[in-house]
Amino acid sequence: MLCQALRRFGQKLVRRLTLKKERAETAPAGRLTTLDLVALGVCCTIGVVVYVIASEVARDQAGPSIVICFLVAGLSSMLTGLCYAEFGVRVPHAGSAYLYTYITIGELWAFIIGWIFIFSNVAGTATVFFAWLLTFDNLFGNQISQTLRESILLYIPQVLAEILGFFVVGLLFLLVRLLTLRARELVIFTNMVTLVNLLVLGFFILSGFIKGDLHLHNWKLTEEDYIKAGLNDTSSLGPLGSGGFVPFGFQGILLGSANCFYAFIGFDNIVTRVKEAQNPQRSIPMGIVISLLICILVYFGVSASLTLMVPYYQLRPGSTLPEAFFHIGWAPAYYAVAFGFLCNLSASLLGYMFPISQLIYTMAQDGLLFPVFSRIQTGTYVPIMATVIFGIIAAIMAFFLGLTDLLHLKSIGTLLAYSLVAFCVLIVRYQPERKNGGSEDQMKEEHDGNGAQMQEENGPTAEKLTLHQLFFPGSSTPTALSGCVVSVCSSLLALLLTLLCLVLTQWPGLLSQDPVWITVVVLLLVLITGITGVIWRQPQSSSPLHFKVPGLPLLPLLSIFLNVYLMIQMRASTWALLGVWMLIGFVIYFTYGIHHSLVA
Repeated sequence: MLCQALRRFGQKLVRRLTLKKERAETAPAGRLTTLDLVALGVCCTIGVVVYVIASEVARDQAGPSIVICFLVAGLSSMLTGLCYAEFGVRVPHAGSAYLYTYITIGELWAFIIGWIFIFSNVAGTATVFFAWLLTFDNLFGNQISQTLRESILLYIPQVLAEILGFFVVGLLFLLVRLLTLRARELVIFTNMVTLVNLLVLGFFILSGFIKGDLHLHNWKLTEEDYIKAGLNDTSSLGPLGSGGFVPFGFQGILLGSANCFYAFIGFDNIVTRVKEAQNPQRSIPMGIVISLLICILVYFGVSASLTLMVPYYQLRPGSTLPEAFFHIGWAPAYYAVAFGFLCNLSASLLGYMFPISQLIYTMAQDGLLFPVFSRIQTGTYVPIMATVIFGIIAAIMAFFLGLTDLLHLKSIGTLLAYSLVAFCVLIVRYQPERKNGGSEDQMKEEHDGNGAQMQEENGPTAEKLTLHQLFFPGSSTPTALSGCVVSVCSSLLALLLTLLCLVLTQWPGLLSQDPVWITVVVLLLVLITGITGVIWRQPQSSSPLHFKVPGLPLLPLLSIFLNVYLMIQMRASTWALLGVWMLIGFVIYFTYGIHHSLVA
């Protein structure tokens, strides 16, 4: 009796979504071109990091090697972008990591990734609140925050005075979001802001190469340069590193790459517009790849220009990108670039709020969240309750967390989501074709934890699995057995890659001769290579698609490895906050979602 109850409970956790019928959409179909999708991807991707976080990473973590950090983060994002592109072609619905996981792995993992994705986008929205107020205040010489403290400090504590400023800005943008979001107007606004942003950043890059140190002295700094600059007391600036192009060593590049990864978050918003694209089979992959390539080039140029104009140790804490013009004596240019920054942040807020509201609406429609979140506003198709409630949560996070904390929260959530997307691509490519047509009984059979497939795997088919068939399968097309083999091997690889990342993080030195560390790493690499070989030998799906991720299974595995390695660089406090958020999510799922899921 107990075993049957546990089996039914387990089947509920792995039941998968089928797309037999058209899913409800929250916006009418549009006519977005490939150029519109590229503009959307660039607008949502180039945002807070390039204007604010670049200075933080260069000053405290990477120095001039920030250009390498952006290249490493861009490589990891490009691998994930290819995985998103395949799913955007394979699943003809406005989707996200939540939808892809629901179709491929099961309901529990879909809820986990959806809940984490909400968390990361809320943190991103809070980051925009923070950066917008910081830049707006700097434009007026910090007079706004100073006036608030002086006029209100007599009545309420200083912290609450600063919170009031964030609250006003947060409510302002929330009101703009609710009143102005209409499909066509948003596209026009996005294209205009993207053009302005690229022109402003292009001006900054040219300024850096014209007025910067073309002899690359800022990339070859030594301790003598610090002494000449009068930096004997460095307590307010933090450790300055050892000088040179990589002043903080290889560890600084890794930590900087983990933070710079945030700079490439946003391209996944493109797949939320599948229904509005003219030719999604072609425009979705092209939009993702082209937008990421543009972002990589822009970030490389901006970070190079910044460190050429200003020595990294002279960047002030909390300084924004436009402040570099004060160092070279171009004060008027500061206001022009700051204006472009404010325009970009305004669009970035819409870019974050749109996927939050869409995802919450979808999860509520699927029965995993409370139905109040599925209410939409007539005419604008805005999920009004989802936008208001989670907009308030974002404002609260902006009040009580620093910019670095918000950056880490956004990064860790998105890295985990991207890892699961790569994992899903690895699994779905080796699965037999799932027929969406058929009777209601067939749909129920698939929803019910894929019970028939489990019986088949435990029946005669499973008895035919031998060691020889692991490397030499008898069928040229995927079967239930080969799909099960790939699922198990992929799960083992995810575990082994995580262990490898932990070992590499704790290894006292990559060039150390410690036999224990070397043995552990070699053993893990042998196991990973062997299991990867098993997956490589399994038959892949031959269904025609306009785009497929090349180099399976290597590229998805490399994406997972890079994402997990960057996640491990995060601080313990970031993992603790994520754990608290997940605890709240599990309470919601096991008390409500698992009983009201429409897949049941």
